[in-house]
Amino acid sequence: MIGVGVASALLPVVGLGIVHAVGFLPAGIAAGSVAAKLMSVSAIANGGGVVAGGAVATLQSVGTCVVGFTTSALSGLLGSTAAASVIAVKSNLEDGKKSDSKL
Repeated sequence: MIGVGVASALLPVVGLGIVHAVGFLPAGIAAGSVAAKLMSVSAIANGGGVVAGGAVATLQSVGTCVVGFTTSALSGLLGSTAAASVIAVKSNLEDGKKSDSKL
């Protein structure tokens, strides 16, 4: 369960890092990047503009996020701990029902 918590805590940070690495940055799309190419392809395919709510627009919105590592890690850890707790309680309840049915 600890591994799931650590992975969940790091996922937002790693995901944001990947989005930034391809060129979707807080200041905008980086010139000459993969993001710039995607924006160009999207604009050509849609008659000169990028579709609101499309993949490029969504990735740009994500790229503008500047989330601190501590905040991301803490929120991921808390969320995954809550999910693991719910799973454990449900599992214990189901095990209790199985024990009662054997009596």
